[in-house]
Amino acid sequence: MIKNAWGGETQHFYSLTPDNVLDAFESLGLKSTGRVLQLNSMENRVFEVELELDHIPDNPSERFRIIKFYRPGRWSKDQINDEHEFLFDLLSHEIQAIAPLKFNDQSVFQNDQKLYFCLFPKKGGRAADEWTDPLLSQMGRLLARLHNIGASKKSEHRIHLNIETYGIKNLEYLLQNNTIPLEYANSYETIVRQICTESQPLFEGIKTQRVHGDCHHGNTLLAGENPFLIDFDDMVVAPKIQDIWMVTPGDDEYSKNQREVLLQAYESMSDFDRRELKLIETLRALRMIHFSSWIAHRYEDDSFKRVFPTFNTTQYWERELFCLRESLGKIIDNVRGAQYY
Repeated sequence: MIKNAWGGETQHFYSLTPDNVLDAFESLGLKSTGRVLQLNSMENRVFEVELELDHIPDNPSERFRIIKFYRPGRWSKDQINDEHEFLFDLLSHEIQAIAPLKFNDQSVFQNDQKLYFCLFPKKGGRAADEWTDPLLSQMGRLLARLHNIGASKKSEHRIHLNIETYGIKNLEYLLQNNTIPLEYANSYETIVRQICTESQPLFEGIKTQRVHGDCHHGNTLLAGENPFLIDFDDMVVAPKIQDIWMVTPGDDEYSKNQREVLLQAYESMSDFDRRELKLIETLRALRMIHFSSWIAHRYEDDSFKRVFPTFNTTQYWERELFCLRESLGKIIDNVRGAQYY
């Protein structure tokens, strides 16, 4: 089991120039027009490159390819291959996904700077304006099919999302690197360790498998009226509820009703152990801890300082403590039998 969510020492992408991008692109036997457009991505570096073609394609998107450079130290080649294998498995079962392109039966490559990269086709979609009941039902069936495929194989190299990896390891990093302001460090450590300790019984007997891992609203697009998932970069081995709760993340009655609509459709195509519902608040807390650790790991990157300007302020850590205290109370009640999920 992989116990470190970050790999080795993280480097930056400051040396990745348009020429480097084009060199990597053309090393796969493709010709470009020289047109390169950088796309939004915090963790990796992603570019749209225009192909040089001798014909005009029917679909304008066919003129382009997306090239993705993985941040050094984040994932090993084996871990990236696990992500790609999941995508290929989905496509082979006619589940819509955007899988990388293969060249000589390979999908992961290295450029001259030893950066791992891959190529994707360019495909469009639109964000869902809101989660209507029919769309939630479609999403439930999609996740059921995705999880059926996820359970069909083991992932030997991907991280297991659990208390150790997302809780304790991230806490240790934050403390060892003096990320948390001194006046909040003891309180933060106490609350996180309580969350981890209290949550242990909730994981007993719960199965884990390959899941998307980061199934928030921004990673769901619509093709026509049909939802599909993008960005499997944070694929993990976890309980199935990890994907379900992120589609319907709230804990009010409206969100619970939405989740029930999704689950009823889900259960028409796959089994679901409803004991997993009690993990939602723990998974929410672990995601908060992991998110803070992610920012801390990347904070020397100027783009992170621009996007998270309050990270090293009392405002940020007071809010984190408040939210984690709230989660802790709900977790304790879940262990005792109260239903906050």
